[in-house]
Amino acid sequence: MNAYASVRTALAALALLWLLLDAPAARAATTCSATMTDLNFAPTNGGIVDATANLSVTCSTFGLAVLGTAKVNMCVSVFSGTDGGGTLNPRRLINGFNDPMQMQLYTDAGRSAIWGARGNATVPNFLPLQFSYSVLALGGSQTLTATLYGRIPAQSGLNAGTYLNRFTAAADTKIEFRYDEPTIIGSGTMPASCTSGGSPGTSSSFPFTVNGSVPNACTLTPKPVPTLGFGNTPGFITGNIDQTTSIGLVCTGRTPWQIGLDNGLHASGNIRRMANGSGQFVPYELYRDGSRSQRWGNTLNNDTLSGTGSGASQSLTVYGRVAPQTATVGSYSDTITVLVTY
Repeated sequence: MNAYASVRTALAALALLWLLLDAPAARAATTCSATMTDLNFAPTNGGIVDATANLSVTCSTFGLAVLGTAKVNMCVSVFSGTDGGGTLNPRRLINGFNDPMQMQLYTDAGRSAIWGARGNATVPNFLPLQFSYSVLALGGSQTLTATLYGRIPAQSGLNAGTYLNRFTAAADTKIEFRYDEPTIIGSGTMPASCTSGGSPGTSSSFPFTVNGSVPNACTLTPKPVPTLGFGNTPGFITGNIDQTTSIGLVCTGRTPWQIGLDNGLHASGNIRRMANGSGQFVPYELYRDGSRSQRWGNTLNNDTLSGTGSGASQSLTVYGRVAPQTATVGSYSDTITVLVTY
């Protein structure tokens, strides 16, 4: 090769280098997407319940023959949800009857910072995320994770049922971001915010569901049930002796219940009897109605008393009767077991 050819080759190489250095930076769109696991609360009858879900967000930059660092500034927003009634504070779950149960979502384990939405007038607190990742050869990516902290606060008057709030519509969640890609020989600059600086990214959502439940529950109050006393009778029992007592019951709202009474400790077949401990008995009966025509037993859907819980105390009257009879002098008693089915 002569000297002229060598100079020409060197000039060509310099020209190519100048073209590479002076060429516009190659650009390619940066994309980001997010997924959230469902938030599942344990059952509650009014006490505090906490739960967590996991957010995963990935940003990727491909198609660039560069060596540098991509920068992404992101805002992650969660709105009221499809079943949330349009409010972020308080948030809520609902059951099949549209009964509400309060719940809230937070960005911190102490559950003091509500996870809201950028631009919301009530709770504008979004989750900020910043990505900074290498773009080598033809591309690069980074995944960041965050925890969603949920709480059902203490509350009274809850109705039984399965509760949920669906964050599954496009308007229920949102990621917004701006990005800056590296040039051929440099790195990007972090955009000023998720809405300014750099280049705009395409917003998207991340569907998930919040689930909770209130189980059916009933409690007798007080325990034990107050005594039904027939009093003292001088001489023979010549007329009906009627007395009453009451059973107190508190059941979760919308809980169907039935209350039965067994036949006691001294029954003869289906006849309830009080005993005096010396082998003598006084037959008696318990009824569900004031006219004493409906015997109170413990066969479900037959001779029990049924109703639906309201969340408040319910008082049920037990009507007792001792019919006319000849009885031996003494003190008589029996013990009845109350059976609550729900």
